[in-house]
Amino acid sequence: MDTAVFENHESEIRGYCRHYPTVFASASGARQVDEDGRSYLDFFAGAGVLNFGHNHPAMKQALIEFLEADGVAHSLDTYTTTKRDFIARFHEAVLAPRGMDHRLQFMGPTGSNAVEAAMKLARAATGRREIVAFSHGFHGMTLGSLAATANDAFRRWAGVPLENVLRLPFETAPGGDTAVAEYRQALHDPSSGLLPPAAFLVEVVQAEGGVNVASAEWLHQVQDLAREIGALLIIDDIQAGIGRTGSFFSFDGMGLDPDIITLAKGLGGYGTPIAMNLNKPEVDQHWSPGAHTGTFRGQGLSFVAGKVGLDLLAEEGFLPGVEAKGRLMRERLERIVAAHPEHEWAVRGRGMMQALDTGDGAFAAAVQRECFEHGLLIGPCGSGGRVIKLIPPLIISEEDLSEGLDLLEGAVARVAEAQ
Repeated sequence: MDTAVFENHESEIRGYCRHYPTVFASASGARQVDEDGRSYLDFFAGAGVLNFGHNHPAMKQALIEFLEADGVAHSLDTYTTTKRDFIARFHEAVLAPRGMDHRLQFMGPTGSNAVEAAMKLARAATGRREIVAFSHGFHGMTLGSLAATANDAFRRWAGVPLENVLRLPFETAPGGDTAVAEYRQALHDPSSGLLPPAAFLVEVVQAEGGVNVASAEWLHQVQDLAREIGALLIIDDIQAGIGRTGSFFSFDGMGLDPDIITLAKGLGGYGTPIAMNLNKPEVDQHWSPGAHTGTFRGQGLSFVAGKVGLDLLAEEGFLPGVEAKGRLMRERLERIVAAHPEHEWAVRGRGMMQALDTGDGAFAAAVQRECFEHGLLIGPCGSGGRVIKLIPPLIISEEDLSEGLDLLEGAVARVAEAQ
């Protein structure tokens, strides 16, 4: 396996390749194949980008037709037929059925860009500076979003103070069950020294933070406090959205009404980059034309593939299928836990984002290596990398899903036995 070009010329910043030491040559569905012809089941899916798998045939055909017709691939924020088709389909499939009238804002193509824009808009709309974020949250790596990201391993690379963010414990963290109520009391205490924030920025499922799942009751506490003090509610649905939890939004069915929703990753469907915020009209009016721009915010390829993704999600049985496969994943993880009662492991997740918290980053890393050696790609996350997160493509067959879970079960057993 020739990796010399990468090792000799690519930056030391490269990370995932160190855990997957091979050279991939092709990919289809839930599998990647390296240049030696070895196939790997992909339970990492581009860190949540590839909800519809690699090279989905319907998306590929739509992209081929778009390219052959000389479609507009890059358009800044000018009007194009592909953007019109995407916006119309998104409104029809997602917003209208939910009674939502949010405006669609396109910015730079990453989730970090979306969070940056959301934080800026919240500050413009309220005239306040501080954003409330939560422990274990991940919101991006650029300076504004990094200020809201909790992981010290990422934050220490900033080189400058990361300011104007107040962090509260997430519901599942120590003190998280009372933190919002206590913060509310402090805000109403004229001697607390606290000023009302511009917004609360929260993930319903903290993906990178360890697949920590918030309850509807706790999220309503956050929303109610935001409304009470004139702050905005921003839901970061970048990794947990676009069908991952068994519904389009991770907060569907919870009765929540966020002011801004950040989307990216799976939104483009094919793996081409796109990010989009949904802003309530009364919030969006605080933008002026050109107040937030991005060279790559008119992504023709992503509009085309993303529209196909919306069609797939709307197909009868698709989202119920995600829920069913999610139940299978959870049952298999619980079986792994039951087979190792000597360890205090925990299973948690929603839909097809499920996780095994091993409590030990070294153990999870060893499982990742063992999985790779046997043809399964996974990615640890959470504090110290102790959580094994499973996010296979939503379109994975039950046969491939079961095979991958078998590989994981075997890897965990071997690593546990070797200790």
